[in-house]
Amino acid sequence: MLAIYRREMGAFFTSGVAYVFLAVFWLVSGIFFYNGVIASGFADTSNMFSSMFYIVMFLIPVLTMKLLSEEKKNKTDQGLLTAPISLWDIVLGKYFAALTLFVIAESVVFIYAFVINYLGKVVWSTLLGNYFAMLFLGAAFIAVGLFISSLTENQMASAVVCLVVIFVIYLSENLVYNFENGNVFKKAVYKLVTALAFYSRYVEFTRGVFSLTSVVFFISAAFLFNFFTVKVLEKRRWS
Repeated sequence: MLAIYRREMGAFFTSGVAYVFLAVFWLVSGIFFYNGVIASGFADTSNMFSSMFYIVMFLIPVLTMKLLSEEKKNKTDQGLLTAPISLWDIVLGKYFAALTLFVIAESVVFIYAFVINYLGKVVWSTLLGNYFAMLFLGAAFIAVGLFISSLTENQMASAVVCLVVIFVIYLSENLVYNFENGNVFKKAVYKLVTALAFYSRYVEFTRGVFSLTSVVFFISAAFLFNFFTVKVLEKRRWS
């Protein structure tokens, strides 16, 4: 797994994906930081972290689009699949490489914390809670993107489908918000959608609510989609 991890980290930087991802992430998060904290004159970072959900939603597909689709397009996946390493090593090596780059990107919030320190008292418990909430959210979305990347050899298709899937997950909560008091069918749909909700679980953290259930949900989602990716590669290995 370590060899795959190092190879993928190198590919991120030699292909330029890492520079684009980090530059856009830091630029947009900087705008949210300025508007949500500096311009308002308050040390509260809740609005900034709520807005950063959209950065994660739009940039994760860019980060994950080439992880496995490029291997398939260049036929290098055959070498990986016949190498004496487990499929979990391949999947987790690529997954943790993408997650590492994401952690580097979101760690910019600690620079913001030093700036906030000049405006007022930094509430570290809230800031760290939001930081880990974004980490859990990113971990789940990266697993989704890696799975979709395993299904196609077209990087652009991988990015677009991943964005659509994440957007549908986000939008579904808004579409059923008034189903809670509807008939039996609507209530069932509401319970199903809210049980699979990503956005509302993330927003809970930005409001200072720590939910172990939500942590378990994000970790379970990451594991489940990585498991699906292993199954896709397993089918390709024996086909």
